[in-house]
Amino acid sequence: MAEAAIRVGIGGWVFEPWRGTFYPEGLAQKRELEYASSKLATIEINGTYYGSQKPESFRKWRAETPEGFVFSLKGPRFATNRRVLAEAGPSIEKFFESGVTELKEKLGVVNWQFMGTKKFDPDDFAAFLDLLPKNHNGVTLRHAVEVRNDSFKAKDFIDLVKERGVAVVTAADSDYTQIGDITAPFVYARIMGTDENEKVGYSKKALDGWAARAKDWAKGEVPKGIDAVATKKAAKPVKDVFLYVISGAKVRNPLAAMAIADRLK
Repeated sequence: MAEAAIRVGIGGWVFEPWRGTFYPEGLAQKRELEYASSKLATIEINGTYYGSQKPESFRKWRAETPEGFVFSLKGPRFATNRRVLAEAGPSIEKFFESGVTELKEKLGVVNWQFMGTKKFDPDDFAAFLDLLPKNHNGVTLRHAVEVRNDSFKAKDFIDLVKERGVAVVTAADSDYTQIGDITAPFVYARIMGTDENEKVGYSKKALDGWAARAKDWAKGEVPKGIDAVATKKAAKPVKDVFLYVISGAKVRNPLAAMAIADRLK
């Protein structure tokens, strides 16, 4: 069985405090994505959560990054921040028509993030999941849902996403609801506990710990210290692990991601 690919990355690439701490002094801003993608294996794009991008933007991002690099995208808030999720079809369709699949083989996962006030309604959430396309313009699509309400800590929810091959985002180092069940052939984790007082965001012990957890995920096992609702092992082999260093002390996140990736080489 082929070993799962573990990709460690960050959220976005435009952040002024990274200039001189992550990006070299004097690097042209238009070359920041090129530089970031030479140091990291993946980036989660947050801008797609707030509004539509243009097809030429996706084409440009694909062209500026090396072979094997992968972008994940936040699904639009217009689809997830609504009372009736079953009515999200037009927003989902508009999102995929905006040129997302111009990323082609560099399109990783679409992360559908829900507000903490959104509670689990089995029928409505099932209707939402059924609106998510499996492919678009010949590109296979993978979906993850980031839920932030404890009502989702239910076997019914795990069964729903597992049936459809949708991943549950594992939130870690945070106060957000943690659901560690592996429900898809890939794992999507977001760690949020970097500390500005640590030179690379985490202590050596913490960096070792995240690298070890990434290896557990790659084996289809829920790591120790990660809460699962229904099962501690994946039903099917895991092909990809996406681990994003997000939020926390954002200025340290690229260095933390690089330090974890170094431990996985």
